[in-house]
Amino acid sequence: MELQLSTPALLFSAITLMMLAFTNRFLAVANLIRGLHKKYMENPDQDIIIDQIKNLKKRVSMIKYMQLCGVLSFLLCVICMYLIFIEAQPVADYVFIGSMFTLLISLAISLVEILISNQAINLELKDMEDHFENRKSRLDSWFKKDKNDA
Repeated sequence: MELQLSTPALLFSAITLMMLAFTNRFLAVANLIRGLHKKYMENPDQDIIIDQIKNLKKRVSMIKYMQLCGVLSFLLCVICMYLIFIEAQPVADYVFIGSMFTLLISLAISLVEILISNQAINLELKDMEDHFENRKSRLDSWFKKDKNDA
């Protein structure tokens, strides 16, 4: 099967949309970091904030690598198209494989980053559950006092 000029061109829209999604993730994480930084400066001893900051630091690093692999995939697609244009078919095939491989790596990192972001949400939920349990136990003890007094 011979690689045609339109084949790597098909990846352009997919890679562009993927890069847009990665950029949106980065902006969302950056806003979360700014908000957590403000909370941390107000109360530096809160463990949940420290755990969230560690989680977000890991996610920012992963997003950087996702974007890097996405850009590399895009660049390899352009090189592949040029190689097809100058009729260097065997080299173009390998460059296209490289482009697909870097796209695959980018998507794999994205999957891991999604799993890590779920851990961050679970940290928040656990913190809320702990606060709820504390409030519930305080209310229980308050009502028990009323029953003993009567």
